Amino acid sequence: MDGIRELDSHWDVLDASRPWLCYWMIHSLKLLGGLENRSELISDIVDFLGRCQNKTGGFGGGPGQFSHLAPTYAAVNALVICGTEEAYNIINRPKLYEFLFKMRDEENGGFVMHEGGENDVRGCYCALNAASLCNILTPQLTEGIPQFVSRCQTYEGGMGGFPGNEAHGGYTFCALAAVLLTGIGNLKFIDVPSLTRWVVQRQMGFEGGFQGRTNKLVDSCYSFWQGGIFLILDSILSNWNVDSYWLNRNQIEDQAQKIDESKTVKDTHILDDFRSQLLFNQKNLQEYILVCCQDERGGFKDKPGKSKDFYHTC
Repeated sequence: MDGIRELDSHWDVLDASRPWLCYWMIHSLKLLGGLENRSELISDIVDFLGRCQNKTGGFGGGPGQFSHLAPTYAAVNALVICGTEEAYNIINRPKLYEFLFKMRDEENGGFVMHEGGENDVRGCYCALNAASLCNILTPQLTEGIPQFVSRCQTYEGGMGGFPGNEAHGGYTFCALAAVLLTGIGNLKFIDVPSLTRWVVQRQMGFEGGFQGRTNKLVDSCYSFWQGGIFLILDSILSNWNVDSYWLNRNQIEDQAQKIDESKTVKDTHILDDFRSQLLFNQKNLQEYILVCCQDERGGFKDKPGKSKDFYHTC
């Protein structure tokens, strides 16, 4: 909680990522119930993020910095988590739309991260996510995005940041999520079986956690990036009927809770069956995160031997 008010000097290297620091912290606090009855804190966060917003649209990495899709994503999501009318009203939606549309790369497809910046599938996801949350997602904004993403799919099945790049967990999540934001029908541009085969191979049998790329080390952050892909794939396999999908998931958890309360050894395998609907070993992943990545003073880290940080904690 202290970090959201004041950080040590070694965090200076993230001066261009201050909306991300807000997002990582308040997302974690929200999940832990730490934002309850914190109206003054929420108002201060909203005020700060408002000062990161530029008159030309979008958010910069800090007050006075130029607009960039990554901190725009972080700021919009943080404001949505704050969930107050003040937070919603701070976003200049017409100017945000102008900024997002200006970031489209008409020559190569996709979005550039900032004016004159690099183009990769992060831009597609950041832009379309922010537009969707702000209810400004239009066909003009999404045009050509599925086709661009399809060119980023590699022979392995995962997605690279740009056509010709190596498959990577973070880029794959962004790519798949971006396509779905353009409409479920656009999945026809993605080889879903190939993607599924690639992502199930990213969970390591010994550690239990996920690696981001082939032949790379496990990193706890991929619990989000790779883990999120499995939830999307699970929804696709359920024919993307969102209401019935989450109703079914809630029913599974209700039944699992009843077995939890009974505490009978003979039912533990049934409990595992209820909670193993996804295509990875959830228990092994939990053990890696809790046993190997949790700092005894609080927070989480990449892997044993590393320092805890707000990103991996989130």
